[in-house]
Amino acid sequence: MRGITDTVKHLLIINVIMFVGTMAIGNGQLFYSLFALYFPKNDLFQPWQIITHMFMHGGFSHILFNMFALWMFGTAVEQVFGKKKFIFFYISAGLGAALLQLGYYYFKFYSGIDILIANGLDQTTIMNTLNEGKYNTSWEAFLGVDELRSFLGVFNASMVGASGAIMGVLVAFGMLFPESKLMLIFLPIPIKAKYFIPGIIILDLISAITGQSFFSPSNTAYIAHLGGALTGFIIMYFWKKDQFDKYRWN
Repeated sequence: MRGITDTVKHLLIINVIMFVGTMAIGNGQLFYSLFALYFPKNDLFQPWQIITHMFMHGGFSHILFNMFALWMFGTAVEQVFGKKKFIFFYISAGLGAALLQLGYYYFKFYSGIDILIANGLDQTTIMNTLNEGKYNTSWEAFLGVDELRSFLGVFNASMVGASGAIMGVLVAFGMLFPESKLMLIFLPIPIKAKYFIPGIIILDLISAITGQSFFSPSNTAYIAHLGGALTGFIIMYFWKKDQFDKYRWN
């Protein structure tokens, strides 16, 4: 069995402590209201949630798969990066995941707001109504049933999980160890990391576009997965470029 590096071990401990606290205190609602990442226009949003949501999970299977991936891939990546570089990479990928997901939410939300304002509604009144946990039935006439559901869903959305950060770690693993062979539990066929990890990202992209889930629950934040993977790729690209430049002839 592969050993465990210090930073990965500490991340695992923090995630488990947060999960136990979530399950044990206030039936989970207290921890979620404080530490899950809410849409910034929702009164439940707090700035620290940008970080704390990475250490929250929605259920046992959620934390189990994420922590297994963190141990399996993060240990190998930390052995190459070292402690400080790894934690910077991990947190950066998690932040990139959150920011891309929130950017998508802003686009969806303000598309709805613009339609309502164009039909004579006041934005302040709309926001106050939403933060009271309500909505005006007249909005359905302007937005349509599906668009209204999406509009309300974005405003009330909460995001938890280490998946975005771990997607960044997966990208780093694939770029550092492209020839390593990986397998899915339900597809026991060895696939090289340089094909396996892009395949996972492509499936997330398809899920984000179509809403069709392959391996994850239907409420998975696929845009966040893509944001973590993209952030991880960008950081790895520049780190590898700097490493090349350092040894280049002047």
